[in-house]
Amino acid sequence: MTRDTLRMATAPAYLFLCLLLGGSAQGAWGNAILQILGIMIIAGFLLDGARPSISGPVRTLAILFAVAVLLVLIQLIPLPPAIWTALPGRQFVAEGRAVLGLPLGWSSISLAPYETMATLLCLLPPVAIFLAIHQAAAKNGPWLAAALTLATLAGIVLGLLQLSSGNPTQSPWYLYEYSNFGFATGFFANSNHMASLLLVALPFVAALGAFAAGSTKDRRKRYSLLAFSAGGAAVVMVGLALNGSLAGAGLLLPVALATLLMTVRLGRRLQLVAVGAGAFAFLGFLALLFTQAGERIALTGASTSISTRQDIFAHSVEAVKSFAPVGSGLGTYAKIYPLFEQPDSIDRTWVNHAHDDYMELAVETGLPGIILVVIFLLWWASALARMMSAPNASLFAKAGAIGSAAILVHSFVDFPLRTSAISSLFAFCLAMMLLSRSSPTTSKDLREARHLVIE
Repeated sequence: MTRDTLRMATAPAYLFLCLLLGGSAQGAWGNAILQILGIMIIAGFLLDGARPSISGPVRTLAILFAVAVLLVLIQLIPLPPAIWTALPGRQFVAEGRAVLGLPLGWSSISLAPYETMATLLCLLPPVAIFLAIHQAAAKNGPWLAAALTLATLAGIVLGLLQLSSGNPTQSPWYLYEYSNFGFATGFFANSNHMASLLLVALPFVAALGAFAAGSTKDRRKRYSLLAFSAGGAAVVMVGLALNGSLAGAGLLLPVALATLLMTVRLGRRLQLVAVGAGAFAFLGFLALLFTQAGERIALTGASTSISTRQDIFAHSVEAVKSFAPVGSGLGTYAKIYPLFEQPDSIDRTWVNHAHDDYMELAVETGLPGIILVVIFLLWWASALARMMSAPNASLFAKAGAIGSAAILVHSFVDFPLRTSAISSLFAFCLAMMLLSRSSPTTSKDLREARHLVIE
């Protein structure tokens, strides 16, 4: 295998593995394998003297990531008692040590440094995916989309087997001890995370079909490929229907309409209708979250006394205030959340995440983390505007924009980015949005073949 072939094959193969092995933090061995392979990929990128030059947006993203890692490392620095006891929210630690007769000793900002280090290691797969795509100059877009499609279809088949189980809690088709039994979770423990995969897969399945159809001049073969792509998209939608995720159902129409606008050239009037319908569906989804129908949370495992997102959100706001401005430490949410529960309402369940990635980061990283998230969202919006205005942006770049937007929105009501699978998928979407470009010499030739005009 030549070096160029290895570069082209690394990212699709690794993405496929991430989607199969990184569906839950419960999969210790699977995540360990992904992290080891991630280190190898990162090392290979750094040692490759022929890697492509870094563009301005990629450089900015790299700086943001470096600052985020530095923030986490600062959380791990041991501090003397005079300093850490003065930090907000640490009084209960000092009191607990006094009750046990233990010296205060040195301690870090993070209240659970081992969990912080473990969470930091989870960043290896998404970084490796991004660098592997960058190393191949995003020329492997079709293969990456094919790997995503194959993993998604495998997850749908596994979900069908899970739903066919007579006794879901005893079914061998569920891969994790704590899972959303009775739902089609695929290679994940949480059905909402499987929904994230399905939402991202939809535009990439469409982009892959349009790319394949545009690569042939045979009209019959072209329409066959387009029909095959439409069938694949229909399977993904069926997977979402079987999945049972409220967020997945709520985001399906906006994502489907964005995919339609990406692949089909509509008249201006129909474009406005599609955009309006997508916006209406999205607003309806947000409204649903504040009704009784939207209060169901698919919690994994034994959880807490809280059964609604509103309750978790309220307690998380208390936690943000208690630990501001430095936060409790990355990866500590599950350990500090019980401090804010009502003792008389505790039962056999517990909350392991905030079901809002942004809120959870606010609790764990405080004001510095909030600022970094805001800067990243501004960067993403700028990158999106730059991609949309580029005349040579490929379908895979547009699919990456749709997929990353779906994950960012879904993160407001769940924690998909806390899994190696979805964080790697998000990094893949960002890489495609930034790096994937059509060839100026061929884009004009392919345009008529891969678009239909509907007035």
